[in-house]
Amino acid sequence: MNTGKTKTLVQISLIGALYTVLTLVSGPLAFGTAAGTVQLRLSEALTLLPLFSPFVGTWGVVFGCFLSNLVGFFMGTNVLGLLDAPIGTFATLLAALLTCLIGKKVQNRAARYLLAPIPPVLLNGLIVGWELTFVFGAPFALNFFSVAVGEAAVCYTLGILLCMALSRNELYKKLFADCRKSA
Repeated sequence: MNTGKTKTLVQISLIGALYTVLTLVSGPLAFGTAAGTVQLRLSEALTLLPLFSPFVGTWGVVFGCFLSNLVGFFMGTNVLGLLDAPIGTFATLLAALLTCLIGKKVQNRAARYLLAPIPPVLLNGLIVGWELTFVFGAPFALNFFSVAVGEAAVCYTLGILLCMALSRNELYKKLFADCRKSA
């Protein structure tokens, strides 16, 4: 068996599991309880990982988002789980792909870190905001704002701290060594 592919699969799984655990630990804050409720998913800090490893970071957070929405549904904390799993995961995938693009195109590290949260904030605000409007009927602007505020709070604090930690002594190169070639 190819050890590089195995390592990549393990890394994707670990990121997905970490995303799921952080989401479930956040409890009701992670899913919100109704339209207009700010969702605060600690796991969304991981949406900046595609800056460092486009393939592993992208598929790790996509897998984690899908898994946490389904597990949250079966635990009763995510009432939208069966709808949220495909829709929220789609938003995460689009955001991760745009975050990868920022990582490739923006050379200045500080600018990259400031721009990287924009795709998760806007796309989750738009797509999940639409989902909440569809289900609960509350005004789209309220839903967009509630999702985007929670996303921005996590990405611009924990997400940027994560980026800084991974950049310190180029830790990301050690963590994602084999995967960076395959992306």
